[in-house]
Amino acid sequence: MALPTTLIPALFSLGAVCTWGTSDFLGGYGARRANVLLLTTIAHAAGTTFMLLCAFGTHAVFPSHHAVIWSCAAGLSGGGALALFYKSLSSGNMGLTAPVAAVFSAAIPVVIGITHEGFPGIAPASGFLLAAIGIWLVSRTEDGQRPKGIGLALIAGAGFAGYYLCTRQAGAGSVFWIAALARASSFTVTSIIVLFSRSFKPMDGWGVKIGVLAGCIDVTGSVCYILAAQSGRLDSTVVISSLYPVVTVLLARVVLHEHFTRWRVVGMIAALLAVPLIAL
Repeated sequence: MALPTTLIPALFSLGAVCTWGTSDFLGGYGARRANVLLLTTIAHAAGTTFMLLCAFGTHAVFPSHHAVIWSCAAGLSGGGALALFYKSLSSGNMGLTAPVAAVFSAAIPVVIGITHEGFPGIAPASGFLLAAIGIWLVSRTEDGQRPKGIGLALIAGAGFAGYYLCTRQAGAGSVFWIAALARASSFTVTSIIVLFSRSFKPMDGWGVKIGVLAGCIDVTGSVCYILAAQSGRLDSTVVISSLYPVVTVLLARVVLHEHFTRWRVVGMIAALLAVPLIAL
């Protein structure tokens, strides 16, 4: 029996959730002992290399000029946004700035998707709302700190939204080439930032390995997202893919034994309930 057409992109989006959530956990864990910008640059370099090997290994057809331009634009937007995102995390309340960026990055494509593809229906729209609530509750803190860095988080969220939209515009070409070109552009952006900020603090072999692993897993998530965007609605794809903080929090609980508040549990339940609603 054939799978429903809405279920296939939802499964790809869930793949992005698992891989992006895992790579964020690895990157955040590695950043405790390594230079964040340099770690990010290593991750982008590893992701680019991995995708190029996949593209050449599968004899994937190089995309059109149109797809190349949009893929590179996606990488520029995502790479610049990531730098601003890390800056917002370092300057303010991580538990507040992270969900602001996640929700805002999903909100922009959702509005554009509904404008171009029509209202998705009551059930998916309810899923969008549950997903936004879930992201917020999973990522928020309860320490009452003042919300610093919100402006940068909003700009970063807009940049991540640009990545979503640009990869969608890249069309139905080879996912390996689209991901490789986007990641190469991100690598260029972060490399320039490292050079101008002179972020050359030494990293041990452990930090390099974490960066390489996180980069390969992260770009695998990009492949899952691109496959979902090529086969389904933009708004549904983006909202489900934006649930990756749930995986990051779960890994932090299991591996690092971080404390779970009851609101995080509620947020996870909301996120889980959102997925089948969006996939309807």
